Amino acid sequence: MSMTDPVADMLTRIRNACLARHRRVDVPVSKLKVEIARLLRDNAYIQDYSVLDDGRHGILRLYLKYHDGDQPVIRELRRVSAPGLRRYVGVRQIPRVRNGLGMAILSTPQGLMSDRDARTAHLGGELLAVIW
Repeated sequence: MSMTDPVADMLTRIRNACLARHRRVDVPVSKLKVEIARLLRDNAYIQDYSVLDDGRHGILRLYLKYHDGDQPVIRELRRVSAPGLRRYVGVRQIPRVRNGLGMAILSTPQGLMSDRDARTAHLGGELLAVIW
């Protein structure tokens, strides 16, 4: 069975693991997913991530982060652009998620960036997801 939107699958797994209060979540690995995990770690939404070799394709393991041991740092994680309906934004249309408290993930010509980095680099691109 083929998956039509692996990024949405990754975000759903993270969302479900946060709701179930799991400490870690495993997703199939890809370069795009590793870059999303890097952005989440650099912006303090997850503790860390690692790429594990399982003998087939590999596994991306994300270590989730919680406030006071029980409230997840990730409150909302939503896919914006989907394979059936892509959403592209210019540098002036990049949304400010929760007035700067959240983060938007963009795919730009320079690679994946957070909304702040894309604004400072004056780059627009595909709006992949928003998180807060």
